[in-house]
Amino acid sequence: MLKIQDYRPESFIDFTQADNVVAYQAALKKVRTELVGKHYPLIIDGVRVDTAEKLESINPCDTSEIVGSTAKATVDDAQKALDGAWKAFESWKKWTPDARARILLKASALLKARRLEACALMSIEVGKNYAEADVEVAEAIDFLEYYARSAMKYSGFGAAETTWYAGEENGLMFMPIGVGVSISPWNFPCAIYLGMLAAPIVAGNCVIAKPAEDSGLIAGFVTDIMLEAGLPAGVLQFLPGVGEEVGEYLTTHAKTRFITFTGSRGVGLHINEVAAKVQPGQKWIKKVILELGGKDGMIVDETADIETAVTAAVQGAFGFNGQKCSAMSRLIVVDSVYDEVVNQFVERAGKLKVGTGEDNANVTAVVNEESFEKIGKYIGIGKGEAKLLLGGETPGEHGGKQGYYVQPTIFGDVPADARIAQEEIFGPVISVIRARDWQDALDIANSTEYGLTGGVCSRDRARLEQARNEFEAGNLYFNRKITGAIVGVQPFGGYNMSGTDSKAGGPDYLANFMQLKTVTERW
Repeated sequence: MLKIQDYRPESFIDFTQADNVVAYQAALKKVRTELVGKHYPLIIDGVRVDTAEKLESINPCDTSEIVGSTAKATVDDAQKALDGAWKAFESWKKWTPDARARILLKASALLKARRLEACALMSIEVGKNYAEADVEVAEAIDFLEYYARSAMKYSGFGAAETTWYAGEENGLMFMPIGVGVSISPWNFPCAIYLGMLAAPIVAGNCVIAKPAEDSGLIAGFVTDIMLEAGLPAGVLQFLPGVGEEVGEYLTTHAKTRFITFTGSRGVGLHINEVAAKVQPGQKWIKKVILELGGKDGMIVDETADIETAVTAAVQGAFGFNGQKCSAMSRLIVVDSVYDEVVNQFVERAGKLKVGTGEDNANVTAVVNEESFEKIGKYIGIGKGEAKLLLGGETPGEHGGKQGYYVQPTIFGDVPADARIAQEEIFGPVISVIRARDWQDALDIANSTEYGLTGGVCSRDRARLEQARNEFEAGNLYFNRKITGAIVGVQPFGGYNMSGTDSKAGGPDYLANFMQLKTVTERW
């Protein structure tokens, strides 16, 4: 068996150290020289395939700049990828878990060596600042390391326990299930993209990866790393394209065995619906693994340490401009400390620096025009529903450059049933809700259809224990920010309309991509 050290999460880079900032800036220069302007073709059966049309990636902080491009897959390309993946599966499923894990571990080593390049590319392509980019690349490394180790426990006959029975040998075997499609989001274009494909691959399956249209370069970058690590041709098919075209084709296809998707509630529910319909020639029920976002709330009660709570609120609300499914978009404060908490929250948020990812601003541009317009619409709705405390403008430019800039925006005294308190906005727009008391705050926290992350800032042990059992969130945090789950430490996934609670980075995640086989031999 492969001998490797116990899993430990990757450390983060400390950007309060001047040397680390200088190194990051050097990586930005290198990426601008070597990667900006690059074109990534499709990869089908290990062959790079270009197409008549391409998808261009735009710098959200300077929309005059085209960062690079990918090929744009057609339905015909999707069919070729599907056929090729099934062909590759015939040999890949026979590789030992050790052998498959070695590829993930080598990919991890390669990504570690190019860590700052991956970070810098995200600063340019999606506008992440230094810390946000770095913790994401660390998460991507963690996924590779953690899933490589997780694969070991599914190896061989007897990998799962059965009860002894006289006169027979009985055992369980975990078997890979086939070919699936991975449809990943733009907000974590390195970590989620890589984690979503690495897990099924190390379990013995083949994957068609369709990255988000806005982040094709970083997806192409890490796909090349996976191939350099030794993946056989066809195990990973790189298929950038439009979701309504190739995504729809693959999710409805009879030969697609599983679908893993991270993105909006609407798209995810559509995938779940069409995947449930059995197509002619289909011989299985498709597995669907979904993560669909949230309307995440953090409660602050009258016993809380106010400074800790405000720090957690600012970090959870405005990290990567609120463009995280785990971001705090509702701050729920009990009445007796409402004014104190809100005043400090607004003051701290008002000091955040707006600018580009390359300049390491606290708040950068949102990812694209669609998001920019959607957020602007919700800010308009909020002005009619609540009291504007901070921001409220969408300038669309900064420093003389056009970009998708939105001011950090806070609304106060928001009714718990207001649209801005119930619907996912996915931007730097926060609803502050006044609760009568602790129980009212908990009821408000549970009043949305989502259940991804949540938090409580309190020093009352009884309340924390009540929240532990009653707060409806897949990931619940006490006295800290509600973002930043670490692979293997805080397995991540939500329930209700936030998804299937498949707990990425958790001990049983690989089981989503395998099936159990019971084998009995009578002596």
